[in-house]
Amino acid sequence: MNDTNKSGIRTAIVGVGNCASSIIQGVSYCRAFGEDAIGVSFPELGGYKPGDVELVAGFEVDARKVGKTLGEAAFAAPNCTERFHTDLADQTAMVYRGPDLDGVAAHMLASPEDRSFRLSEAPALSKEDVVAVLKETGAEVMMILLPVGSHQAVAFYAECAIEAGCALVNGIPVFVASHPVWAEKFKAAGLPILGDDFKAQLGATIVHRALANLADMRGVQIDRTYQLNVGGNTDFLNMSDQSRLTLKRESKTEAVQSAMDQRLENEDIRIGPSDYVPWLNDRKVAYIRLEGRLFGGARTNIELRLDVEDSPNAAAEALAGIRLARIALDRGLSGSVDAASAFLFKHPPVQLEDTNAHDMLMAFANGDGEQA
Repeated sequence: MNDTNKSGIRTAIVGVGNCASSIIQGVSYCRAFGEDAIGVSFPELGGYKPGDVELVAGFEVDARKVGKTLGEAAFAAPNCTERFHTDLADQTAMVYRGPDLDGVAAHMLASPEDRSFRLSEAPALSKEDVVAVLKETGAEVMMILLPVGSHQAVAFYAECAIEAGCALVNGIPVFVASHPVWAEKFKAAGLPILGDDFKAQLGATIVHRALANLADMRGVQIDRTYQLNVGGNTDFLNMSDQSRLTLKRESKTEAVQSAMDQRLENEDIRIGPSDYVPWLNDRKVAYIRLEGRLFGGARTNIELRLDVEDSPNAAAEALAGIRLARIALDRGLSGSVDAASAFLFKHPPVQLEDTNAHDMLMAFANGDGEQA
């Protein structure tokens, strides 16, 4: 295991929305409570703890966040996630005005102000400007938390990460780590990349995978399944535009398909966001159903309702991803770091059963597993 006397993991966040709010709160929370912090995913990885993450910059387009500190932006509208740690005096890094590109869907600007984006009038930073900020702040890791469907924006920031010499952790379903061309770009640059699209700590995907895996283990034939999700945060409002949902559905569907011994036909599986319910705020409610056959063809079905606060659920795994990226940097790894991605992401470069993926992640963190 690496020496536990580590410097902070200097991290830039792209997209200071609800998930970023939970990460910002989470870093300060873990620093304040240490071993007494509740629900920490992987309290230590390779000598790094969640409180070792040092947030050095944020990039946003919303007028209520640009020019603020991360501590101030964490609670600015339209963020609506739970405020579980409000003392953010240590979160003094600035939020910079990034380019719009395709990060803002048109319908978001027409939605109520307290629920959607309002563009800052500050001039957007160019690629050269963003790279300069990353270098000046000493950022080592970039985490992408942009709205679903932000293909151009993800490409822009991925290129900035390469030019600035940052490892990349991609938390959204725009395929970068799992895309061979992008993985090769990071490999050529000598930089690691992790992704794509976080599985939440105890979210709909991981629960759905566990049920599918259990059915296979017990010899149950799954014939069809669905997972219907509703929520009230900006992520769900953004995804009410069906054109932004293609890769999200692919990511979530493949995460479940890969957990089953026998893949279902497309018409027998339906997974993904289903509706936007404003009053739910950052709560996500998932309805999961699996229909199948037991011994002799006897019918069975499972119905499950999962209700979670969406953003802290993802932030727990995001803080693990940042630490794994730093471990990869420490070891001089480059390109897709498969051993660090399979457990944390819905659409990693290599899909593995969750128990095996967990063991591989721990072996990687301890320095005695697969290195890339």
